[in-house]
Amino acid sequence: MDVQIFQDKNSLGKAAASCGAQYIRDAIKKNGHANIIVATGASQFEMLSALTKEADIDWSKVNIFHLDEYIGLPEEHPAGFRKYIRERFIAHLPQKPASFHPVNGSDPDPEHACEVLGKEIAACPIDVAFVGIGENGHLAFNDPPADFETEKAYLVITLDEVCRKQQLGEGWFPTFDDVPKQAISMGIKQIMKSAAIINTVPDLRKAKAVKGALEGPVSNLCPSSILQTHKDCHTFLDKDSASLLTGKY
Repeated sequence: MDVQIFQDKNSLGKAAASCGAQYIRDAIKKNGHANIIVATGASQFEMLSALTKEADIDWSKVNIFHLDEYIGLPEEHPAGFRKYIRERFIAHLPQKPASFHPVNGSDPDPEHACEVLGKEIAACPIDVAFVGIGENGHLAFNDPPADFETEKAYLVITLDEVCRKQQLGEGWFPTFDDVPKQAISMGIKQIMKSAAIINTVPDLRKAKAVKGALEGPVSNLCPSSILQTHKDCHTFLDKDSASLLTGKY
């Protein structure tokens, strides 16, 4: 795993975006289009902003998926990830993307939503996935102990308390009871099928999870540790999120 450490979030975000943008350009040049996964959450603000400003990307040839969505939230809820992607990313692109495949957490039958998305992503092998790591080490909403074996591209997840407290702490919900208890999440195996992965993780509150992900054993108790086994994964940290690491990077 390639690991780079920066002094601040803005430098981290620009570097992660620059790295990921080159994979997008290369895919378009090779295949005529690119398929990408975009993460959400506070950790992705700077990276996504920088990515929208990257030059020489024909976004009209890019198909966009995202990792997860709460079950039961209206599409326009301020904490919803469909709203996040549209307002913080797609709205700032210079061209309309070829397609956007939202995770439909509003579907009254979440398993049906998973099946629909599974078929869509199966037709679009992912060139680059932009991801992050949760405070509990989760990857997407695959909280520990994560299912490393399922072949489902998307699955229904019951969120653990640490994950829900993180969402509250980031200011997405007014009270803990307002944080949904379930979500639809892209599965671990589906994420790992991505040809390249850009892993963006700022902030001191992520330091323990970063240490487990990069220097701990590969274990479903720290789901993001699976990234150690990916053949082309680039992790971007700031000095705070890297503060507990003991290796040389």
